[in-house]
Amino acid sequence: MAKVEVKEAKGTLGVLIVGVGGAVSSTFIAGTLSVRKGIGQPIGSVTQLATIRLGKRNENRFPKIKDVVPLADLNDIVFGGWDIFEENIYAAAIHAEVLKKEDIDVVKDELEAISPMPAVFDRDFVKRLNGTYMKHGKSRWDLTEQLREDIKRFKADNGCDRIVVMWAASTEIFIAPSSEHDSLAAFEQAMKDDCKAAISPSMCYAYAALSEGAPFIMGAPNLCVDIPAMWELAEKTCTPICGKDYKTGQTLIKTVLAPMLKTRMLGLEGWFSTNILGNRDGEVLDDPDSFKTKEVSKLSVIDTILQPEVYPELYGNIYHKVRINYYPPRKDNKEGWDNIDIIGWLNYPMQLKVDFLCRDSILAAPLCLDLVLFADLALRCGFWGIQSWLSFYFKSPMHAPDRVPEHDLFIQHTILKNTLRTIIGEPTLDYLE
Repeated sequence: MAKVEVKEAKGTLGVLIVGVGGAVSSTFIAGTLSVRKGIGQPIGSVTQLATIRLGKRNENRFPKIKDVVPLADLNDIVFGGWDIFEENIYAAAIHAEVLKKEDIDVVKDELEAISPMPAVFDRDFVKRLNGTYMKHGKSRWDLTEQLREDIKRFKADNGCDRIVVMWAASTEIFIAPSSEHDSLAAFEQAMKDDCKAAISPSMCYAYAALSEGAPFIMGAPNLCVDIPAMWELAEKTCTPICGKDYKTGQTLIKTVLAPMLKTRMLGLEGWFSTNILGNRDGEVLDDPDSFKTKEVSKLSVIDTILQPEVYPELYGNIYHKVRINYYPPRKDNKEGWDNIDIIGWLNYPMQLKVDFLCRDSILAAPLCLDLVLFADLALRCGFWGIQSWLSFYFKSPMHAPDRVPEHDLFIQHTILKNTLRTIIGEPTLDYLE
């Protein structure tokens, strides 16, 4: 198998995060800085801890991914980004109350040196937040041009060879695809005409990133890079895109349990999911319009995995309900309950109940690290457009219009590792040996 020609990961990799002062971002940055000092452990990170089997089973070759795949070194990363609040990342991490102060203080100087750039923000898209540190412009086009200048300036000031842009900000309200999204020309005209209803702030960031040749990672369920206009721009600039909505808690559980039901041909009558969450994300999702965006992302998982049209007798009449409740005392410590009504032999009912007490940002931070490193790898490999091999990390994985998305976590994991094998010129595994 021919090895992919991969450009060397030399020089500085700039990581620009939208929502850089949020709980996920500050946890990701503080943790990465701690890991590269040899203080913290990158638990949850595939790029840092996972091995990859190479060759035949009897060869017993299981090197770590980071030792055989040409990823950027953590010491070469420099962080920056945008936020609607002006506080530096040390203050933001303290405010988020995810990490203990003593764990933040070990990288205090580096965190204090990272201050956000003013954000593109429109309260009509995130109604529960009041931004105080924002850009101003006469149109969406003007605001996007300001973002492009930010990227260029950050790259120059920090001597960056490459940039990756990641969305880790709040979920925007639900908007449906429209004619403004059908082509790059229509999209650019809508930006110049300041069509606020069709052009969200997240789209401004994505357009700016792709225009500057920076891979864009969509970490929320917003309509953003999953439109023809963005696919056209990604092709024009030969830039990778991936998303959407980080798969961390309850949906991670669903992508494990639903394949188990299907592989054993067990029926499903209903699946009720509810969450309590007290951080900024919980506050935003307390708004029905923002929750609808998240709900669409969460609800798509089960049907895609179980294929009710193929197995109507097992999955043709599922009642699936998802709820998210804002509960401030819980802060970043999310609790997700699942009640699953399953059907077994001769239609006898059974139940499965899951209570997942997780830490939202602790689960998301290693995903952010992996996605940044893999998006940069994709860029250096000459991959552009939708990176479906990164579906492993997303609730609602992006896919080509003529493809069905893959939600099964274990199939996604195989695709991820087989792509890495292809990149380094190793045979992919089909497990038929």
